Amino acid sequence: MGGLLGLVVLVLDIIAIIDVVKSSFENSKKILWVLLIVFLPLIGMILYFVIGKKK
Repeated sequence: MGGLLGLVVLVLDIIAIIDVVKSSFENSKKILWVLLIVFLPLIGMILYFVIGKKK
């Protein structure tokens, strides 16, 4: 089951990164969000969709 959960998190992280890259954020903010998602996959993705997506 852990492998399936890891795959789901990976897919959601990729979706979040694509969403960040396509967003209207400044380039510096895009880089920060992508780094946060890459280095803290689950937490970064959740933070982006809860906090970052609103801005």
